[in-house]
Amino acid sequence: MDPIQVLGYFGAFLVGLILGLIGSGGSILSLPILVYIFGVNPVLATGYSLFIVGTTSLIGSIKNLKDNLINYDTTLFFSISAIISVYITQKHILGIIPDIIYSSDIMILTKEKMIMLLFSILMLVAGIFMVKKSPKTIVKIKNIKTIAPNKFLVLTEGTLTGFLTGLVGAGGGFIIVPVLVILAKLRMKHAIATSLAIISLKSLIGFIGAVEFWGTAIEWEFLLSFTMLSILGIFVGQYFNHKVASDKLKDIFGIFVISIAIIILIKTVL
Repeated sequence: MDPIQVLGYFGAFLVGLILGLIGSGGSILSLPILVYIFGVNPVLATGYSLFIVGTTSLIGSIKNLKDNLINYDTTLFFSISAIISVYITQKHILGIIPDIIYSSDIMILTKEKMIMLLFSILMLVAGIFMVKKSPKTIVKIKNIKTIAPNKFLVLTEGTLTGFLTGLVGAGGGFIIVPVLVILAKLRMKHAIATSLAIISLKSLIGFIGAVEFWGTAIEWEFLLSFTMLSILGIFVGQYFNHKVASDKLKDIFGIFVISIAIIILIKTVL
């Protein structure tokens, strides 16, 4: 195993660690690690990311379940639309997108490049959100009386998040958490725990669509070893999440995400 691959497997541990510490952000690391360190096809990597993040989030949800932090009604309501959307995206929509989307004398836009471009934009948005929107800020917004729970908006957010998850393999925790706090009126700890449960459900269902699409192309030995390291990371993350200032952690991770997003954007365009 060369040093680059060792770095990649350490990145697998970080995927789970970040999920355990802040309840989101794991998939933002997993896709670039799979594509740029292990050389996985970007389209296939979205499916891999769904399995890794979904399984890791599911294991992490067991502790939250024991601590009674998961809101079951919200999990079910949000997950229904997200699960349908991510499954359809992975099984059907990715397949009908042409390999070459646009071609001219100046540039060629392939499906793989489009996914990485969208993913880098997603990372930029996620990074900015993490830096600008701390849990304290979100809680303040939650307390504004003019904002009330809206089931239609939650359902719509679930559908859009599911589509995003299926398209680029991102769990969407940075979107789900504020939605649960503002629209479902959950406390921050419950929102993070519920988000993790939602991510696990929709990601694993989405991966079923990926399996039906890719079949034997999936390298299970590699995928399982990567996932096991990520699961180890989430155990460590959950152990330390009460000992680390979440605001500071989100700021640091947000800056890191923005930096990686810019690198991916430049690498994809050039």
